[in-house]
Amino acid sequence: MAPRTPSVLAGLGLAVLLAGALTACAGGAGDTPDDADDLEVSAAWLDDGRMIGLVTQGSSTCIPVADDATLKGSTLTVTLGAAAGDEACTSDFVPRVTLVGLPEGVDPTKNLEVVVKGEDGVQGDTELDGVPGLGGGGETDYLPSAGWTDEDGEFVILTWGSSGCVPVIENTEATSATEVTVTFQTPPDDQVCTMDMSPRGLVATVTGIEDDDAEIFAILEGAEFDNVRIPITPN
Repeated sequence: MAPRTPSVLAGLGLAVLLAGALTACAGGAGDTPDDADDLEVSAAWLDDGRMIGLVTQGSSTCIPVADDATLKGSTLTVTLGAAAGDEACTSDFVPRVTLVGLPEGVDPTKNLEVVVKGEDGVQGDTELDGVPGLGGGGETDYLPSAGWTDEDGEFVILTWGSSGCVPVIENTEATSATEVTVTFQTPPDDQVCTMDMSPRGLVATVTGIEDDDAEIFAILEGAEFDNVRIPITPN
């Protein structure tokens, strides 16, 4: 397996290549009042605890990037900024993922408080429960992974591949008490893929799973996936 390169590590911190072409929104991170808590955010463990996915609400074409992530004690502070680009933001309001590579010292087997400082001075926080068995640190294995957030039925999927050919979810369905089948759209025949290997984050939601603390698996089908079975890390 190829080692994680510095360029890939940078990509994790910036999360530039997520869920389609990212475009710019106006504004930037700034000082946040102590009592500000108006950014809705949830989070999931990914990549065996090497990374987290932050879910915020907003334009699907203006996904914020992680400008900085610092650890103090058991609190991770992430500063979000606007993605590079000059296209206008779409007016939809949807959950979208910012991938954050975790700094040295984060132990994914222990609880982690996550404070997120967003654009225009907004701030929010969430907590990730520690998960026994997560390794954290070291080099990625470039395999898909998934993790529950603390929102009912919501989970984040991480895949690796071309940043120009991000998979698109067509359907998500609980197909048993312990399995969620995620079907991806068939890409167009004329789709042109870049030759990079990048992390790609997607938000999925499912109904019919009664206990997301149990061992639940996501089955990835369609597009570049052929019945790929991965555990959904609890939260």
